[in-house]
Amino acid sequence: MGGIGKSELALQYAWQEWNKKTYLGGIAWLTVADGDPGLSLLSFAQLHLGLTLPTEGELSDRVRFVWQHWFKNEQDQGLIIFDDVRNYQQIKAYLPPQAEKRFKVIITTRNKNLSATIQTLHLELLDQDSALDLLRSYVTDGRIDQQLEQAKLLCRDLGYLPLALELVARLLRRRKNWTIQSIRERLAEKGLADQSLQKNPKFDAEMTAKNGVKAAFDLSWEALDSNAQQLAMYLSLFALAPFSKFLIDALLTEQDPDDLEEWLTDSLVNLNLVSDLGDNWYELHTLIRYYLREKLEESPLKEEAKRAYGRVMVSIAQTIKQTLTLEDIANLEPYIEHLKVAAEEFHQWLEGEYLTWPFYGLSAFYRAQGLYQQAVPYYERCLTLSEQRFGKNHPKVATSLNNLAELYRVQGKYAEAEPLMARSLAIREKQLGENHPDVAQSLNNLAALYESQGKYAEAEPLYGRSLAIREKQLGENHPQVATSLNNLASLYYAQGKYAEAEPLYGGSLAIREKQLGENHPDVATSLNNLAELYRVQGKYAEAEPLYRRSLAIWEKQLGENHPQVATSLNNLAALYDSQGKYAEAEPLYQRAIAIFLEKLGENHPNTQTVMMNYFQMLAKLPDDELNQRFDPETVEMLHNLRQQL
Repeated sequence: MGGIGKSELALQYAWQEWNKKTYLGGIAWLTVADGDPGLSLLSFAQLHLGLTLPTEGELSDRVRFVWQHWFKNEQDQGLIIFDDVRNYQQIKAYLPPQAEKRFKVIITTRNKNLSATIQTLHLELLDQDSALDLLRSYVTDGRIDQQLEQAKLLCRDLGYLPLALELVARLLRRRKNWTIQSIRERLAEKGLADQSLQKNPKFDAEMTAKNGVKAAFDLSWEALDSNAQQLAMYLSLFALAPFSKFLIDALLTEQDPDDLEEWLTDSLVNLNLVSDLGDNWYELHTLIRYYLREKLEESPLKEEAKRAYGRVMVSIAQTIKQTLTLEDIANLEPYIEHLKVAAEEFHQWLEGEYLTWPFYGLSAFYRAQGLYQQAVPYYERCLTLSEQRFGKNHPKVATSLNNLAELYRVQGKYAEAEPLMARSLAIREKQLGENHPDVAQSLNNLAALYESQGKYAEAEPLYGRSLAIREKQLGENHPQVATSLNNLASLYYAQGKYAEAEPLYGGSLAIREKQLGENHPDVATSLNNLAELYRVQGKYAEAEPLYRRSLAIWEKQLGENHPQVATSLNNLAALYDSQGKYAEAEPLYQRAIAIFLEKLGENHPNTQTVMMNYFQMLAKLPDDELNQRFDPETVEMLHNLRQQL
């Protein structure tokens, strides 16, 4: 990669060894690039070794003469540095004879596979501490440490590339009134065209690097054939995150996979424009991605490339389910940053009704983990863009309204959710007909909203209508029918209608176990709800194994800190609480509270409910224990609560 510091490292070594008098026979620095190192070597021999060269014969013969007459003393050693070699053939004929061990040779190159006969040292990017030290070495007025967090972000923005860091540091040294944040803002706006990444002939003449960052990258770009250039431009569409060969093949479906492999490995990876992470995963450096994206924007391929990228990301988004296991999340995680690019940067190139899919996928990914704050912006943006593209009464708009409203509901934002749900239902009934499955979904969600607010009379007919539509349109054994049965049962449970609730819970559980498998999170929901029904009826022996099975499924499939796990912990704690097993109940309540506080916040109804359950349990403890464990103010609060029980 250009700018990694190959020439600088070679130069520092040369100066170090010169000062140590290691190479008394001389040190020759031969810049290769597109020139002829043989001629440079002859010039060095005449000027610095004082050799009189033969005037006849081939260039290779005269170079051989130089090697034969280089040393004046038997014990002397010489160092030959071939800088910026593009291919091995440029220097092969001019290397010192292998039999002459007094010569040491250093070659700097961007080509990772220059020759199998050469021992290779691959230079890595700087780590954060080294990058900060490089900035401090130029900016000596204390700004780096005074603005340390911004300095760390600057290092990240520049991808820890030594050339970029040095150029920016030199500019900061000259611009003493500039903040680090201001230069980051300039870089974000102008990219590689910003003056901070250009070499200033007046002030930077002593730099080892001959070019600014963009010019350094130009040299690698020009070494690519047109096919590799096209591939490189397409790769710039990916996020600043690892991407797989699977994504590359999907992005360029018209190209032969073997050709793509050749262009990727033999050109882009070989020239260090792309990092090979192993196992068919790759990554672009921050600044190289900017550079390649600029090339794409100048290319007639840009619109088709973005449309192709959108199609690939839509296909991934369509695999993201509303309920995700830990395994699902782990499999999806590597693709999420790339999905964000489609949603945030290229949504105008998402074709037709595919517009909404990246937003659905991202929101579902975060919501399934209980990360509601991360999910909301994608549903909100999806609604805005859907209205702009399809009009305010389109079914896609209804879906966006429904999704956003349901997300508000689970966060306890009932006032925000209700008008969105009502509008979604109205659009769907008008556009799709009153018996469409999407209408059933809207009815179900609006009923759930009413139930959450204790409006049971409003909720029941909506649940009933949703169930009837689903049974008719989807069949009696469909998972969505199981959802309706479960929700209607929960409504009856909330009203104390246990006899009506039990067969519905049982029916929901049977469908889910059959259709989804015994370890599906929705099965855990049915188990939990049936156990809760048994608990409130005092059927503790029947309830406990269901609670435990439900908790085990949720912990395994969703992770130990998921809100559903907190719900299960609270319910199991309540079971022990009901039996006076306070020592078993307390740690479960505490763990549930911790999860809800982290995921939902202190003011969410679920958090408040579990905290109240916990305090009510504490209020049942003997006074001696309360006085031992808590301060007087807390004890008084618990005494007051005890009187209300």
